[in-house]
Amino acid sequence: MKIQIHTRNADLAEDFRVIVEEKLNSMERFSVAIDRVEVEILHESNPRQGKHSHRVILTSHGSGPLIKSEAAEFNDVAAFDAAVKAFAFQIRKIHERTKEFDHDTLRNHKYSL
Repeated sequence: MKIQIHTRNADLAEDFRVIVEEKLNSMERFSVAIDRVEVEILHESNPRQGKHSHRVILTSHGSGPLIKSEAAEFNDVAAFDAAVKAFAFQIRKIHERTKEFDHDTLRNHKYSL
């Protein structure tokens, strides 16, 4: 999975890129076809938006489904954590939906009692 980070009006911390790569690479365990994930970081300069001045938007691209999640918090890492939580929930739903079940064995097991 390729990860692209875009910033608007933002300066990123040194370890932010490492945190992003670590958390998004852990999503590969769900085996959902995602080629690229774009991470967009926006900073709101309006002082009244203090608690929600940092916005992170995650968007997946590739042969699999389109997944998009966003969150706004007081700093980049908190916003990314909230966005990746929603992103993981969507991936998990897709993974569960695509599981194949052997309906014959389930049906036979139910009536064999």
